[in-house]
Amino acid sequence: MTDAAVPPTQSSRKRVEQRRWTVLLPVVGVIALAVCGLILLGLGTSKIGALPILVGAVAALVPVGPVVGAYLWVDRWEPEPAKVLLLAFAWGACGATICSLVFNQSAQVLGELINPGSGTTFAAVVGAPVAEEAAKAVFLVVLFLRRRHEFDGVVDGVVYAGIVAAGFAFTENIYYFARVFSDSGFGDLGGGVVALFVLRGVLAPFAHPLFTSLAGIGIGLAVTSVRRDVRIVAPIVGYLGAVGLHSLWNFSTTVGTGSDFINLYFLIMVPIFGGMVAMVVWQRRREQRIVAGQLPEMAANRWIAASEVALLASLPGRRNWRRTVSRKVGDDAAHAVADYQRAATELAFLRHRVQHGTAGADAEQRHERLLSALLAARHAAVAAPGGLQSSGGDGRG
Repeated sequence: MTDAAVPPTQSSRKRVEQRRWTVLLPVVGVIALAVCGLILLGLGTSKIGALPILVGAVAALVPVGPVVGAYLWVDRWEPEPAKVLLLAFAWGACGATICSLVFNQSAQVLGELINPGSGTTFAAVVGAPVAEEAAKAVFLVVLFLRRRHEFDGVVDGVVYAGIVAAGFAFTENIYYFARVFSDSGFGDLGGGVVALFVLRGVLAPFAHPLFTSLAGIGIGLAVTSVRRDVRIVAPIVGYLGAVGLHSLWNFSTTVGTGSDFINLYFLIMVPIFGGMVAMVVWQRRREQRIVAGQLPEMAANRWIAASEVALLASLPGRRNWRRTVSRKVGDDAAHAVADYQRAATELAFLRHRVQHGTAGADAEQRHERLLSALLAARHAAVAAPGGLQSSGGDGRG
C-alpha cells in the first residue's frame, strides 16, 4: 500500500480542522467588525449628519493618540502582537460599541417600564455600565480562553483592556462631539464642542480605559494564580469594579450637580488612577525581576551569551543596545536584535510560569516553540553584521 492510500488519522484530521478554523475565524471576525463600523457610520450620518460626524472624528482623534501611546509605553517589556492590539482596538471601536448600543436601548425601555420618565437615567447609570463593560470585557475573556499564552499577568490584562476601551471611547467621543456640534457648534468653555473636549479629551481621556482596566487586572490575576478560587473570583470582582466605577462616573455627569462631578473626579477618579499607575509601575518592576532571574540559567544552557545577561535584564540596557546597533550597522540589524530581545523575554516569562505551576497543560510544547524561536532570532541577529557583536558578546549560543 502506498503512502497516498493510507487513511488520515484522527489526529491529522483534527489538526487540519484546527488550521481551517485558525484561518477562517479571523477573516469572519474582521468582516463582522467592518460591518459593525459601517452600521455605526450609517446610523451617525443619518441621525446627526456627515459634517458633525467628521468634526467629531477629528476631535476624537486628538485624545486617543496619547491614551494608546501610554498603554504601548506600559507594554515595553514584552510588546503584544500588533495585530492583536489592532483587533482589540477595532473590537472596542466597532463590536463593543454596537453591542452596547443595542443593550442601552433595551435598558432605556426597561427603565421607562420601572419608573416612567426615568428611562434615560436608568440606562446611563445602570444599563450602560453593565452592558458596556461586559461588551469590552468579551475580548479579554476570548483572548484568555483562546490565546492564553498572550497573557503573562496583570500588565498584559491592563494593556489589552486599555486598548479595547480606547477604541470604545474613540467611537463614543465621535458621537458625543458630533451631537454637541450639531446643537451648539464649536462654542467655548461654557458650551459646545470646546467645553465637551475639555471634559472628555483633557480631564477624562482615561475614563473608559480606567474602568475596563479593572476587569483586565482581574483576568491578569487569574492567569498568574494557582488557586482555583482566585481564577474564578478575580475576573468577576474586576468586572464588578469596572461596572461600579463606570456607574459612579455616569451618575456624576448625568444626575449629579457640578460639585458632585468635581468631588468624584478629585476624590475617587484621580486617586484610583494614581493607584493604577503605581500598580503598573510595580508590576513592570516585577516583570523585570522575573526576566533578570531567568537569564542566568538561560545563559548557562548557552541559549544566550553570558555577556548579554546584563543588557537583557533592563529596559535601558536593551534600548541602548538597539540604538548602538542602529547607529553603527543600520536599522535592519537593530530590528533583528529587538526580535531576539523579545524572544528572550517570552521564554523567560514562560519558564517562570512553569516553575510556579501556572503555565498550563501545553507548557512543554510552548517551551519548545519559544526556545526554537529564540534560537532562530539569535541566529538572525548574528547574521546581521555587528548585531550581537555590538553587545560585547562573542556571538555564540
